[in-house]
Amino acid sequence: MRILGIETSCDETSSAVVDDGAVLSNIISSQVLHNLYGGVVPEIASRIHTQIISRVVQEALEQSLTKINEIEGIAVTYQPGLIGSLVVGTNFAKGLAIRFGIPLIPIDHIEGHIYSGFLEGEKLDFPFVTLVVSGGHTTLYFVKSVIEYEVIGATRDDAAGEAFDKIAKMLGLGYPGGPLIDKLSKEGDPARYRFPRGLLKSDDFDFSFSGLKTSVRYFLQKEFKGRNLTDKELRDICASAQNAIVEVLVSKSIKALNRFSCKALVIAGGVSANSLLRKKLKEEADKNNFCVIIPKMNYCMDNAAMIAYLGEWKLKLSTSGQFYNYMFRANATPIRSR
Repeated sequence: MRILGIETSCDETSSAVVDDGAVLSNIISSQVLHNLYGGVVPEIASRIHTQIISRVVQEALEQSLTKINEIEGIAVTYQPGLIGSLVVGTNFAKGLAIRFGIPLIPIDHIEGHIYSGFLEGEKLDFPFVTLVVSGGHTTLYFVKSVIEYEVIGATRDDAAGEAFDKIAKMLGLGYPGGPLIDKLSKEGDPARYRFPRGLLKSDDFDFSFSGLKTSVRYFLQKEFKGRNLTDKELRDICASAQNAIVEVLVSKSIKALNRFSCKALVIAGGVSANSLLRKKLKEEADKNNFCVIIPKMNYCMDNAAMIAYLGEWKLKLSTSGQFYNYMFRANATPIRSR
């Protein structure tokens, strides 16, 4: 079953072709223009999606050696995300589906991340735990089957990626902040400064990173009083702040594995590219005899391969004619448990 995927939830325009679980193409066009503004500008994002989506979809078809009449289903992200960006992707997908009479499967963007561990061809048995960690989400899921999962923990305020970006901004770094902090941390001392670990000792699986962000702000104001940081101080602050974020993410994930008796952990979302998070989780996996699956970089970020992959599953499990209803609407709000 050959599926075309379309993903436009934020500032990546992506299209992919998946056939029986194999990724034949996965084109991602990132909008670097937002770096000038220190964050994603929704109006600019939707405008760029409009300008390039046709070309990105055509490139995905060409790279996979697929003609549009060979596509058996179209999967498109319809929630959550920036409403203008979602409207561009869903309307384009509806146009293609209506023109060629193809089933159209609306996919929740976060669900795509939840099941993205299967993209690696790994042996992954249910149940398992997925941590989706990005600029907008820090959520733990207990995944019971292809169609059943539940939220077991979520951030009460800032997401981990948002905390990285805001701390980077305080330090005068660019956007996005996570990769820059990760790079500088490699030459820093993570134990030099002690920043708070929000909800680290709580008995639940929730996260909180606003206290860390506030602590770094007050620390800079008190200790440096407006003066420029030395290179050593900058690297040490980056390493110390990153260490605080990663310690919480790792601790909560392992606690969830133990609580729900799971042997596999999937990490997805942009922050899963963080080198310290990957290193610490792999160390814990070796120590505690569980499997950690972290998709390749282009599957960690927003991508259409995960949308097409999940769309194929849903289409195979569907009733006849279920996905010929093209009346669904783009929705900016996040998902709930299923």
